[in-house]
Amino acid sequence: MRFVRYDDSQLGLLTDDDTGIIDLTDRLGLDSEEPLVEYIEGDYDASEYADTDPDHDVDDVELTSPVSRPGKVIAAPLNYENHIEEAISDRDITTEEWFSIKDKGYFLKAPSSVVGPDNGIELPFVDRRTDHEIELAFVMEDDVKDVSAEEAWDHIFGYTILLDISLRGDQDRSNRKSYDTFTVIGPCVTTADEIDDPQDLQMELQLNGERRQYENTGDMVYTCADIVQYASLGGTLETGDVITTGTPEGVSELADGDTIEAEIEQIGSMTVDVTGRDAHYAEANVQKSGQR
Repeated sequence: MRFVRYDDSQLGLLTDDDTGIIDLTDRLGLDSEEPLVEYIEGDYDASEYADTDPDHDVDDVELTSPVSRPGKVIAAPLNYENHIEEAISDRDITTEEWFSIKDKGYFLKAPSSVVGPDNGIELPFVDRRTDHEIELAFVMEDDVKDVSAEEAWDHIFGYTILLDISLRGDQDRSNRKSYDTFTVIGPCVTTADEIDDPQDLQMELQLNGERRQYENTGDMVYTCADIVQYASLGGTLETGDVITTGTPEGVSELADGDTIEAEIEQIGSMTVDVTGRDAHYAEANVQKSGQR
């Protein structure tokens, strides 16, 4: 099943042809701003409605993030060999030498940066480079701590597409990746039982109709399960937390008026519009006041 959140926190199932939505909120009696988390935690079964005629056309609703405010958005840095080489050769991407999740750990993105595909991306500064990064992400099914990689798969509810929008510069990574609209999640969460092998999915990102990123998830340095294992060391992963797994090579700069088309096989595709604010980084710098 493929779950979508739309309009005013409604939960639905996306039809097989991606054109319709079967409403679950009324059928299941859901009453939460986070209906997917309510569904995961509750004693619900949406499978009986999977073949129901759709209640809405996708084009007639606003697709929002499947989880609007996850407790945590956990992200793995530099998790594809070809992107590691790309980052090292482009000092706008990183000023550091190669490092892995086991060297420096994961980083966190602010939950307030999360939006859905129909919300779009807003670039905060006109004079700073901001890049797109397509990633496979997943939603946790329950609370786990100190879980092994072998057992981690059993705690993943489903998989989704995530765009990790990244402002370049020397600031802390979590800072640069946590501006409003910088975490685009959608269009749906596909339950784990529908995915043949999460480490063998082809993903593609096109910018204004031109392919920029094209990679198989089998090329990750650390698998989805490895990341869950590492992230759960000493810290509890909770139901509805979103974990994202890194991007391959091909990142490039975004500009006002751009359109991103992102697709991962067996999950779906989404189209996201980019707009720019009339703001300048130099003008936004905080001036020293001489006071502490």
